[in-house]
This record gives sequence, structure tokens and C-alpha cells, in this order.
Amino acid sequence: MTAAPERMKTGPLVGAIDQGTSSTRFLVFNAKTAELISQHHVEIKQHFPKEGWVEQDPEEILQSVYECMERTCEKLGQLDIDVSNIKAVGVTNQRETTLVWDKETGAPLYNAIVWLDLRTQSTVERLIDKTPGKSKNHLKHKTGLPISTYFSAVKLRWLMDNVEEVAEAVLTHRAMFGTVDSWLIWCLTGGRSGGVHVTDVTNASRTMLFNIHTLNWDPELCRYFDVPMEILAEVKSSSEIYGSLSSGSLAGVPISGCLGDQSAALVGQMCFQDGQAKNTYGTGCFLLRNTGVEPVMSDHGLLTTVAYKLGKDTPAYYALEGSVAIAGAVVRWLKDNMGIIRSSAEIEKLAGDVGSSYGCYFVPAFSGLYAPYWEPSARGIICGLTQFTNRSHLAFAALEAVCFQTREILDAMNQDYGVPLSQLQVDGGMTTNRLLMQLQADILCVPVVKPSMSETTALGVAMAAGAAKGVGVWSLAPGDLATVPTERYQPQINTEESEFRYARWKKAVQKAMNWEITEPISNGDDDQ
Repeated sequence: MTAAPERMKTGPLVGAIDQGTSSTRFLVFNAKTAELISQHHVEIKQHFPKEGWVEQDPEEILQSVYECMERTCEKLGQLDIDVSNIKAVGVTNQRETTLVWDKETGAPLYNAIVWLDLRTQSTVERLIDKTPGKSKNHLKHKTGLPISTYFSAVKLRWLMDNVEEVAEAVLTHRAMFGTVDSWLIWCLTGGRSGGVHVTDVTNASRTMLFNIHTLNWDPELCRYFDVPMEILAEVKSSSEIYGSLSSGSLAGVPISGCLGDQSAALVGQMCFQDGQAKNTYGTGCFLLRNTGVEPVMSDHGLLTTVAYKLGKDTPAYYALEGSVAIAGAVVRWLKDNMGIIRSSAEIEKLAGDVGSSYGCYFVPAFSGLYAPYWEPSARGIICGLTQFTNRSHLAFAALEAVCFQTREILDAMNQDYGVPLSQLQVDGGMTTNRLLMQLQADILCVPVVKPSMSETTALGVAMAAGAAKGVGVWSLAPGDLATVPTERYQPQINTEESEFRYARWKKAVQKAMNWEITEPISNGDDDQ
């Protein structure tokens, strides 16, 4: 009989589906204290069918979500917590990753093309050549984005041009396009039996089909990419009831939050004030700075994106974003491709053994360079090697690369924004690496602040879901926000040394540029 009062005490809970590039997790938070109660995670396979191609199986993504939800519900049962305390679920996701499925059968028509994928490079070059002045920023006034392989529209164009099933489904009005959030919400709310086809403003703002000023799909952009508007999801705010889970232990629970992962982390870090910023260290690295209710356009290679819109009738907030393609992915590469480490955790010890790269610099431009360069022709490079260099130096150089890339985007952001950041709030899987965090403070010459609870992405979307109208279990009023304990890393080296190392890094970046030239021979993705 003692379990009953215990169950009563938990109060309202909110679940968060966090579907990332390398894993899926489901986390449950206490809506009053923001405390993480339970979670489960599953790794996701990435497929590399050709050089530069990155795909995932949409069915595997969906099954991983169901598995994480069911396992977490079992764990809650073991804690004597009734799952009926879960009042809402939010969805946060890897952005830009592109899916097309058949609304009649519910089946995906091709693998998901992941944000990192480079197969569209020749499509991008062709699109840029078509623009007046051959400018990659031709659509930036509407989208906030350069024309790049990174965003969904070019991936969708490739699917329509190269996958017969997709082209046919579009012609017969059976195709649905979506980013990962749309695919999951459609499936979770019933799929072909009444599933809702929606996305939120943050995910929509990463497609290149969305006007960030009007907050709607843009007919002119859709014509530019020759995408029929009927295949697009309905765009909603990031915090409202979209529909309810149709099956499983949480059937009937509303899905009421949706944020792209980087926006979710901004919310989870409580960066609600104009000027606040966070950096997330995941597969890639993403620095977002809240710019308030007005979009700020960058002159230094940053993106302008929708940060969040927390409710139908609340204004959208915008962010400047610096995106780095390869952060945690470089550690995975050292492990899986090179066999230099056996586990990701090992890199800290290996790099710590030498405490310096001894002049070795590693530019991990595996998918070209993102911000601030937007140079798809760049490729990875390791330079400054001597007979003295060993795997420990390489490990150290890999960690430094993450920090230097962050420094580049922070410099660009300070120039665009005009007010330098006095500290950097950080989160994401790599922040458990204390050496990396110290290196980051040293290279930026500002303190790095890490919350003790690193799952800020999931927390952000749980907040959005719990605060939604009709749910109302989570208050986002400034006085009600839980204070999260943090850890601070102060810069420990002198500025001259930091600047010297950064200058050498910039030199290495130049050597990585203009490496890959698109071959004139058609390779299948040039056929219009």
C-alpha cells in the first residue's frame, strides 16, 4: 500500500522524443522541477551507400521511437510511477533530414536523406549558376539561408529527379514530404488512419521553401525548386496540441510540442532574452543566439532561423546560427574508421596524455565546410605532421578542431550582432568531456558554462509541450523557471597563445578549400 502515495507525489510529467542523427531517446521530466525522471536510448544506423551519401531507414527511426517510449514506460513502472502522470509529449529532431512517403500505404518511398549528405552538390552548383550574379545568397532575403546541400529543398529535388517511386507518387498526389518531426508525428497520430501532417516553424525554416518573415510556405520558393505545395505539411507553432498518440502505453496523450533540435536546446538552456546564446556539441556543432522578434541577417556566413514560437498567438523569435557539420562525428570517425580509439570516452584520456597537438592541425571538412565558409568543395585535412606525431596528438587535434570551429562562428556572430558574448552556455553529448570544455574556454578566451543536466534539447521540447494551451502543466513565466546548477570553465592560457593557435588553424582551413571539383561526367544526379 505504500506505493500509492508515492505515485501521487510525482505530479504532472512530460515526455520528450529526441530523435537525433546518431540516436533516438525518450525522456520524461517533472513539469514542476524540470528534473529528469527516466529515459531510454537506442543507437540509429547511418548508411553510406556512396561517397558523400548519408541515409537512414525511416522505419528504423520510427521503431526506435516506439521502443524508447515503451522501455521508458517500463522503467517508470519499476520506479512505481504511473504513466498516466504523463500529460503531454514533445518531439525534437535532427533538422533538414528529408523524407517522402506514400500517404495511402504509409510506406517511405526512399531512405531518409540526412542533413550531412552531399549528393546534391551538383544540383546546388546548377541552382547557383542559374541565379543573377551566381550568388549562393540569392534566396537569403526570404529564407535566411544560403543555397546549400544542407537544406531540405535540394534533397527533395534530388528525390523527385532520381527516385522513380517518388516522382510517380508526386504525380498521382500520394506523396507526402516531411522532415523527421513530420514523419514521426504523422505516424504516431495514426499514419494513414487519420495521422496529422504537420511541422513547426523551426523545422520549416530549414527547408528553403519557407518564408521566415510571413511564417508560411512561399509559392515563389516552391516554384524555384519546382516543388508542389500539396506535398508540404501544415506549419504550426512550436507549442500547441497537434494530435494524440494513437497506440502504445501512452495512447491518448497529446503531442503538443515540436522544435528542431537546436531550437529545443536554446529553449532548454532558457535563452529567452535577446542576445543569449548556446552551443550544442552533438554530431555537428550548433551555436544559436536569440535575436528577439526581428530576424537579423548575417554578413558573415551565419544563418537566420526561427528560434521558436511558443503558442499560436505568440510572436516568433529568431536566432542567428552558426552550423558546423562535424563535431562529435570526428570522434566517431577516429573510432569507427581509423580504429584509433575503442570508445568515444577514450579520446579524453588519449588527448590528455599529451596535453597538446604539437603543431598538428585537423580540419574535419568531411561534408565540406559549413559556417562561416559554406564551401562544399572543401575536404578533410590533417597537417603539421612530423615523425614525432602519434595518435594522442591526433586525438588532441580533433578536439581542438571542434573548439576552433566554434571560435570561427562565435567571431562571426560577434561581428553580426555587435555585442560580444561574455560567456558561452554549452550542452550536448560531447560536453561530458572536461578536456574539451577547458580547451573551448582557452580558445574562446571567455568562460564556458555547462548545466549539470546535459539533456537540454529534450528539456526544451518538454517545456514547449507542457506549456501548450490545453495542457498547461509547465509554466514558462520567468519567475517559475527552474534554476539549473552549472559548472564553469575559465580560460587558463594567455590570449597570445590562444591567438597563435587560432591563426595556425585558419591557415590549415585554407589548405582544405577547393579540393573537390564536381566532375563534368554525369553521375546520375545531374539528370533533370
